[in-house]
Amino acid sequence: GIISLLDEEDTQLKNFALTKLNDVVDDFWAEIADSIEKIEVLYEDTGFEHRQLSALVASKVYYHLGSYEDSLTFALGAGPLFDVNAISDYVDTTISKCIDHYITLRVKSMANEEVTMDPNLEHLVNRMFNRSFDEGKFKQAVGIAVEARRIDVFEKAIISSNNVEEMLAYSFKICMSVLENRFFRNEALRVIVRLYNQAPKIDYLSVCQCLIYLDDPVSISSILTQLVQSSDQDDVLSAYQIAFDLVENASQQLLTKILKEFKTTLNADDAMDVDDSVASESTDTTSAEQTSESKTENKSNVNGEEEASKSSEYSNVEKVLDILRGDITIKLLSEFLFRKNRSDMQILKITKDYARSGMAHTATVIANAFMHYGTMSDTFLRDNLEWLGRAANWAKFTATASLGVIHKGNEKNSIKLMSRYLPKDNTASNGMQSGGALYALGLIHANHGHGILSYLRNQLKEAASQPVRHGACLALGLAALGTANQDIYDDLYDCMIHDEAVTGEASGLAMGLVLIGRKSPEPLEKMITYLKETDHEKIERGLALGISLIMYGCLEEADNVIETLCGDENSNLRCSGMYTIGMAYCGSGSNKAIRRLLRVAVSDVNNDVRRAAVLSIGFVLVRSPEQCPSVVSLLAESYNPHVRYGAAMALAISCAGTGLKEAVNILDPMMHDSVNFVRQGALVAISMILIQQTEAMNSKAPIIREYFAKVIADKHEDSLAKFGAIIAQGIVDAGGRNATISLLTRSGHVRTESVVGLLVFSQFWFWFPYCHFLSLAFTPAAVIALNSNLQMLKVDFKSNCKPSVFGYIPYIQPPKEKPKGKIPTAILSTTAKALARAKRGEESKSAIKTERKAEEAMEVESPSKTESKTVEKEVDWELLPNPARVLPTQLKYIEFPKTGRYTPLRKSNKGGIVIMKDLTPSETQETLEPLPAVNIRSMDEEEEAEPPEPFEYDED
Repeated sequence: GIISLLDEEDTQLKNFALTKLNDVVDDFWAEIADSIEKIEVLYEDTGFEHRQLSALVASKVYYHLGSYEDSLTFALGAGPLFDVNAISDYVDTTISKCIDHYITLRVKSMANEEVTMDPNLEHLVNRMFNRSFDEGKFKQAVGIAVEARRIDVFEKAIISSNNVEEMLAYSFKICMSVLENRFFRNEALRVIVRLYNQAPKIDYLSVCQCLIYLDDPVSISSILTQLVQSSDQDDVLSAYQIAFDLVENASQQLLTKILKEFKTTLNADDAMDVDDSVASESTDTTSAEQTSESKTENKSNVNGEEEASKSSEYSNVEKVLDILRGDITIKLLSEFLFRKNRSDMQILKITKDYARSGMAHTATVIANAFMHYGTMSDTFLRDNLEWLGRAANWAKFTATASLGVIHKGNEKNSIKLMSRYLPKDNTASNGMQSGGALYALGLIHANHGHGILSYLRNQLKEAASQPVRHGACLALGLAALGTANQDIYDDLYDCMIHDEAVTGEASGLAMGLVLIGRKSPEPLEKMITYLKETDHEKIERGLALGISLIMYGCLEEADNVIETLCGDENSNLRCSGMYTIGMAYCGSGSNKAIRRLLRVAVSDVNNDVRRAAVLSIGFVLVRSPEQCPSVVSLLAESYNPHVRYGAAMALAISCAGTGLKEAVNILDPMMHDSVNFVRQGALVAISMILIQQTEAMNSKAPIIREYFAKVIADKHEDSLAKFGAIIAQGIVDAGGRNATISLLTRSGHVRTESVVGLLVFSQFWFWFPYCHFLSLAFTPAAVIALNSNLQMLKVDFKSNCKPSVFGYIPYIQPPKEKPKGKIPTAILSTTAKALARAKRGEESKSAIKTERKAEEAMEVESPSKTESKTVEKEVDWELLPNPARVLPTQLKYIEFPKTGRYTPLRKSNKGGIVIMKDLTPSETQETLEPLPAVNIRSMDEEEEAEPPEPFEYDED
């Protein structure tokens, strides 16, 4: 009867009918749906004064029918009658569809596409934002504003919140993990920086994190100058902490620009002194020592408070410059790894005994390098020189290069260390060893090569063989990582166009390393063109990686290049397209990128392309590792073994160092796969996930370690699986059991070194020497406390959990040798029967005696043995001396002494290098003595004998 009133001409009757229908539509929507046309006619009648009410009724009917687009259309027509504050499924669903539609239109509009925006839609979204503000849901408003590209709402939500500082930190995290548009992300970061600067007390540490993404060396250097010249000691300490954070998060190119800008923003006198010191340090070590001595003399002669303050300021400037050069960070981390080395040599000895094939021999050398990463301990190699000498050809190249992983960071002695193997002038040398030695230099100076670049360029120009050029190209790429040095790029390109397969592969990769993230159009065009023209598959693979690295972090700006690469008939170009998606959208969690990779993973005709597509999913999900197992779980059960291998490596990349149980559960059955190379990938992947994991952290960790040893010891095991197990043993104990794998820095930035290391390491499928690139992803799990003089303090950190949870894994006990006994005497069968009868008789007698003794013992209670044995209960905390080994998952349990003398400058405990504030500066400080310099000698050089004890010589 109510519906029939819609046919009446009286407006009040129609209004009455619509009001009643609106009240009962949730129960009688099916009956009303038969007359939906009548309601629509009323809405379309512009002369009907209650058309908004008819639109609301129509919207609800279409909602119940499941036609959400039509429901949204009529909801927009309802205007203010659509109550965004109402609590119902209809309102929530409609708002959700409205926001999605609005975001889609805004994204298209930002991409310069022609879009017609309905004013009602924008009005409804604004009402929804106001609702969020009224309800105090500011984080929700920030998230929607970021996705909808509404910078005005983004800023208003931060300012209107009760805790602006917390909202700024949340907004920064959202910008880095959700936004795929670089232009809007930079705009949002500038707003965050402006709001930080408007705070009563500016958080310069957070401001500089934003400026790193904005690639703004001028602003960073001005902040450093302001802080270092301040009379407040806290500001000076903040400058030190910012400088350490910059070294960890910024690229070589940005650090160079900051150094240059920092020196120019200082006043004339200080700038002149600093320039002189930098020039003398870079040209000649002797002159640097003389300069430092003269400065010391000048400082000692300073008189007066004014001159003393200038001297102090100069000293502060020098400290910041030393930190920005990266030398102090490298020295501190190297000393930490050297002090805390807990490598288990017994594991290597057992593995060596079972390494009977050439592949297992190479794997053992690589595992040793991983185990001793950065520790400068090459004892295993020195003790087994004869065994090491079995390496031939490229295995010798790999073995020599492994020294670069062991001595990572030992930059001052790198040339001396590798002097025996480096190419000599006018003398014939072993090309494999010389190339490996140059590669080792690149690994030692990776991402910090300003002191070795000229030497490596000369070696590349003078190289007489392909292995030497191969090693020189890789070394240049590593040392000049991210510098965008045009001269080095030209040298590498000239090397590639000679069309030598081995050299061309390394130069193609090295060009990508030098120009990583630069999105340079001219080099890209040259590299793609040469990839299409060359006949060498090795060069194609090297260029495929190089192209993807150039587009690193470019997000949607890489889409045109991706389209070009993925549409080509050359499988290596399509592989490059997959890696480019992974690099461009690394850490973004982009649904668009994942959909594309999944589509190729199940549709491409080439197995290499499919494997690359699945592997690249791991890079996209770096910031959300918990999502990766659900994404690749079905791919891990694919009929195609290449897809299964790619799924294993994707889990390894995204979940590295997390110990994620879901990922381990997927990889566990893959370790028993019927295809050997899938088993290899699963073994390597599970070791990367369980690196430094104890039984308390993951119950499967000790079981999987035992399985590694079982695979290695099984002489019937396939060589591919055995190779994977040996490498896995090295990874789980990396850095003397003090390093982990992390693709994010402590400040939340994607760690470029780790991304490069894992991408190139995954190519050991084709080329074993690429295994050493994994060392770039190793991160020392350290907390190092420094004072204002950048010295390590004698302080303790409290860990509020049981020591066994995060403690070192116990050493393997060497097998006990059985004592050599006499050969047993042979016994005749008749004698044996007689002895057996006699034994049975004695057993029956002894049984009766023991029963009687037991009854007697029951009557007299004896003191229990268990009472004498007291079981010590493990304490719930421990003190860790500085520098401390603290795993990433342990950081939340670490606290600095609240009643102690020192307090950390940074509020949040992120680990790494921490500047401490001295609350009682008048008292003397206790600091750790730096370790004595390690005696560096070449591999075959024997230790010098100790001098004899004093004695008297009697001629008679």
